[in-house]
Amino acid sequence: MTAADPIDLRHLGDERVIGSYLLETDDGPAIFDCGPASAIDALKAGLAARGLGLRDVRHLLLSHIHLDHAGAAGLLVREHPQLQVHVSPIGAPHLVDPTRLERSARRLYGDAFDTLWGELAPVPEENVHVVGDRVLSLDCFPSPGHASHHVCYLHEDGTLYAGDAAGVRIQPARDVLPPTPPPDVDVNAWYATIDEIERRAPARLALVHFGVAEDVNRHLDDLRRRLGAWAELVGRGATETDFTHAALADVEHAEDYDRAMPLWQSYEGLARWAAKRKETAA
Repeated sequence: MTAADPIDLRHLGDERVIGSYLLETDDGPAIFDCGPASAIDALKAGLAARGLGLRDVRHLLLSHIHLDHAGAAGLLVREHPQLQVHVSPIGAPHLVDPTRLERSARRLYGDAFDTLWGELAPVPEENVHVVGDRVLSLDCFPSPGHASHHVCYLHEDGTLYAGDAAGVRIQPARDVLPPTPPPDVDVNAWYATIDEIERRAPARLALVHFGVAEDVNRHLDDLRRRLGAWAELVGRGATETDFTHAALADVEHAEDYDRAMPLWQSYEGLARWAAKRKETAA
């Protein structure tokens, strides 16, 4: 099965912000990254358009537990108790008990949390499976950088279900941006992840933000270049205003990107990463 178009979750009514993917495995249909609880109706509508209901889906594959990728997991399992959820070992405890995750997110988003993400419900422990090198019929590998607990899944048809590890590209635009929100962005780890993706030579990249990229090498080169430029800029002490101006000047259709990955978050994540590097060096 080749990569289908993403299910557009129409987050807050906007198109091409968050996507989810339906794929076939050796144990039936699976969803890759379900999006937030606030987008469940759009997810169900997307499944229906493909001839399926939620209860026809056997597995949920998660790249990581950020709410735009995994926030709906608990509610989906509540409605469909047979749904099996696959996630990294670091992410698994936070699905079972999302208290700490929600507390951190509410600090970041404030009063906008409920509108953005909706309810964050726990996933029963018996439904949570820690990923290894193989998950169902897919290769799975760690892909830190955007988040320490990020993993990618490579389908036998050559599609890499990349989450945020391959960056944000609101297609049909060509620019590739590195989403670098707090708390655990690691630029050097991300470089290594890009190298690992290149080594595995996927035929295409299934991006949650947003669409399937076929020009894999050019795409990854652009991600690597922009990640380095942003890290250098913030590492030199750029203010948020300086960073935002520089980032916007380098991107076409910037308003589409800002909905998917607000630049203030990227600045905060890189500023935290730069401060940690200085502390380590000291």
